[in-house]
Amino acid sequence: MEAVGLFEAKTHLSEYVARAEAGEEVIIMRHNKPVAKIVPIDAGGNGPRFDAARRRAALQACIKAKEQWRRAHGPQAPGLSAELVRDMRDRGAQD
Repeated sequence: MEAVGLFEAKTHLSEYVARAEAGEEVIIMRHNKPVAKIVPIDAGGNGPRFDAARRRAALQACIKAKEQWRRAHGPQAPGLSAELVRDMRDRGAQD
């Protein structure tokens, strides 16, 4: 694993990306402190992955929850979801 300064990383980014594709990791430093890491997308299973089965299961769970809510509370008023999201966001900003 190599550590490089931010300017060096900007100047030679394509080289460091090619190294990541080859399996290497590169630490990017700013003022002698590590701030980022360039890694292969599948390094250690930590990279983002598209898992169709998990996505499908999550969507099915959302659909099931929506149906349960409709059975318990009736049809949803237009714009209610957006209003609830805005309220949650605003409350989170106040905390």
